Amino acid sequence: MLLSSEMSRVYILTHERYRDELIEKIHEAGLMEISHSTLPEVEEGEMHPDVGKCASYELRLTKIIDVLKKYEKKKKGIKSILSPVPIEKKRVKKQSLEEKIEEADALLQEVEKSVMESEAEIEEIEKKFDIINEKIEKAEILSNFDIDISWLGTSPYLFIKAGISNDINALRSSLNGMEVEIFSKEVGRGKEKKWAVLIVSHSSLQEKIERKIKNFEEIEIKAEGTPLSLLKKLKEERKELESKKENLIEELRKIFKKRKRELFAIREEIHIEKERKEIQEKFGKTKYTFLIEGWCLTEKVKELRDIVNETTKKNALFSFVKAKRNPDEPPIHIKMPWWAKSFQTFLELFSLPKYNEINPSIFLGISFIIFFAVMLGDAGYGILIFALSLFAYLKWGKHSEMIKNWSFLGICLGFATTITGLLFNSFFGDLIPRFIYGNENKMLYTLHIMGYTLPIDALHKPLVILVLALLIGLVHLNLGFILAIYQNYKRGHTKDIFKEQIPWFLLQIGGGALVGNALLHVWELSTFMLVVCGIFTAIGLIALFVNKGPIGFFELTGFVGDWLSYARLLALGLATAGMALAFNIVAQLMPKIVPYVGIILLPIILVVAHIANLLIQSLGAAIHALRLQYVEFFNRFYEGGGRKFVPFRVERKYTEEIK
Repeated sequence: MLLSSEMSRVYILTHERYRDELIEKIHEAGLMEISHSTLPEVEEGEMHPDVGKCASYELRLTKIIDVLKKYEKKKKGIKSILSPVPIEKKRVKKQSLEEKIEEADALLQEVEKSVMESEAEIEEIEKKFDIINEKIEKAEILSNFDIDISWLGTSPYLFIKAGISNDINALRSSLNGMEVEIFSKEVGRGKEKKWAVLIVSHSSLQEKIERKIKNFEEIEIKAEGTPLSLLKKLKEERKELESKKENLIEELRKIFKKRKRELFAIREEIHIEKERKEIQEKFGKTKYTFLIEGWCLTEKVKELRDIVNETTKKNALFSFVKAKRNPDEPPIHIKMPWWAKSFQTFLELFSLPKYNEINPSIFLGISFIIFFAVMLGDAGYGILIFALSLFAYLKWGKHSEMIKNWSFLGICLGFATTITGLLFNSFFGDLIPRFIYGNENKMLYTLHIMGYTLPIDALHKPLVILVLALLIGLVHLNLGFILAIYQNYKRGHTKDIFKEQIPWFLLQIGGGALVGNALLHVWELSTFMLVVCGIFTAIGLIALFVNKGPIGFFELTGFVGDWLSYARLLALGLATAGMALAFNIVAQLMPKIVPYVGIILLPIILVVAHIANLLIQSLGAAIHALRLQYVEFFNRFYEGGGRKFVPFRVERKYTEEIK
């Protein structure tokens, strides 16, 4: 687990007659990542002519599925994530591409035309909806006036214009002094105050009115009859269209319900065939043979060779070369125990290790849990996280690998936070001492272990927590140096160990002892120890400046800065406890501030405030815990930049092939 899995470069050369069967077997096995051939002795592969055909059928099927999925009745929101509908796989026989194409053709002939025509009709109805809704909006404004809509416009003697104004006074002022009648009615409220306006004048004044009018948006609509009669007609028309649309959607739902499995299954089958045709572009070829080249886990090479020999009846040249740890070329495959799967996600958020780098996922995950627990540091919040995560693990973990992994991490975080909360005297802040013991200054419990008294009151003794945070930080940073030593040892860079890591240990031991003696007066060193510590410090400083030059000074201050950065463990822990304490005080005061009602408000405030505090502080703890990994910890040894191992593998979600 400390290093990524060992990879081997694999070369498979065999006769053309085994091409299709061998590709199929390698695809089903999923052991090899196929890459472009690099050997100069062979020609580059070509795109298989069937790729276009497969892509065309896949696209047509996808288009139909997308249309039908759009109208499918399904669960929404978090319910769809927590209780997903299990996929019923279709059992399929092994078929050739031609047989799959025939099956797709038959299915498309049955559903494609009706689905696409229904979709086109629905789109046309949607366009009509837009037009009708616009007309309804205009008719509703005109309904404020008892007129015939056909009157709007210009006749030999009259000019009638209808519209909307957001400032009726400005409109009247713009037409002041003109022989014009303005009828208005307020149709808006508050900030959206507007007026429906009807302007009537002699037709000879039309040009002058249109030139001078302000704060007026004309309504243009072609119809006959009163606005109310038009509204009634438009609403009936819309209702008919809605009914027609619902019928079309219902028909599409019936088609999807009946053909859903078949559509997904045949699309998946054709997609698999397309992958097998596309991959051949990466092969090398000669007149009678072809070459497959790529990466395979070294531990799986024998299994892959057996598959090749069985498929080709041993008429194949199979060779492999174990990748050296120095090159950056091999892809990365990380083996993780099931309980640490979520840790790998944290690593991937930063970057996968290079092939010659340590995999720090386990160290990252464990220290993340510790840092999160210290920064949240409340037993009540820890119990909530633990209980919710355990519930998710037991109820939904069996349905979703993602929920299983992340809920297990939540269980670990909740348990660790409960422990730190009990150590730091915090259970929803001072909830128990304040509301149950009746004395907010009383401890949750009292326990004496080896001369130490627990719990530690974090709010009243922050220096103790600060010292603990800095000690944790020192251990974490030195773990980074130890991993760097191991990494350099595995790379064969022994000199780098003495140049880059050992000086830091000497500096910490020697310099730390001298600072503790001379400045902090924590201990008193003998003359001999002073000399030894002085030598350690001098050697560390000399090595640092020899390796880095003048920049060595900034390396030193940078290390101190990284170390002090762990003080955030104290800061966030105090923030959580302080906020919880404040909410408890406010809740306690409510019955005094608001008699009778305050008694009802007290539990509501406690529940809402503590849930909000839990969410905010958990987010902060998670972000800062990851920051300590990515910046302070990784800065000691980790660079990243690896490429994930992606084998050529069949991914079946909707089908199960019958052997």
